[in-house]
Amino acid sequence: MKAFGLADMSYATAFMRKALEGGIDDPDSFANRLHDTRYREFVETFNFVRYEAATTAFDRARSGTIDRYLRQTLEEDAGRHNEGVRLALYFQRKAPELENVFEILSQPALLKVVQVALGIPAETASQDIDKQAATISGRLDLADFGDPQKLAAFLDRFAALWDANNPATAAAVPNILVGPPTFSGLSADILARMQDLKFGGS
Repeated sequence: MKAFGLADMSYATAFMRKALEGGIDDPDSFANRLHDTRYREFVETFNFVRYEAATTAFDRARSGTIDRYLRQTLEEDAGRHNEGVRLALYFQRKAPELENVFEILSQPALLKVVQVALGIPAETASQDIDKQAATISGRLDLADFGDPQKLAAFLDRFAALWDANNPATAAAVPNILVGPPTFSGLSADILARMQDLKFGGS
């Protein structure tokens, strides 16, 4: 549950059972009707309706889930030391999946990274949503986030501007796509795990 960002729903066994029992093959299934896509991702990984007991033998349900769990834990641990690190790690995980700028506008963490990296004032969040989307679209090509090098360059820019704006807590945001990360505030254990993780899932 934590691996899929659903730790707060661990108590809701009936809800999760309903999601699993409906699967995802039917467009009108319970998981597909939920606005939060995390449930669909969970059911897609543990698709008992389609594969029955064999579903837990697939790599995505085993090592893929472990990788996601470690990534979630890493983001939480890093965030306790430096908010910029947490934002960068989250953005790196979500950015390749983005299909339109409205997904950025709907998630405060993603929007914060984009605002900082592009020098967009936070106050623009009060503007008309279409105007905000146009501003971001004019300065950002979402397709670039599918390229690890371009995503890394974007995060490097975010890191530099974040540290410039937050000198009291400045620490290098890890470039975990190319080369080893360097930090001033994270433990060696976390850095080691960052090197071992297979980001992007299985």
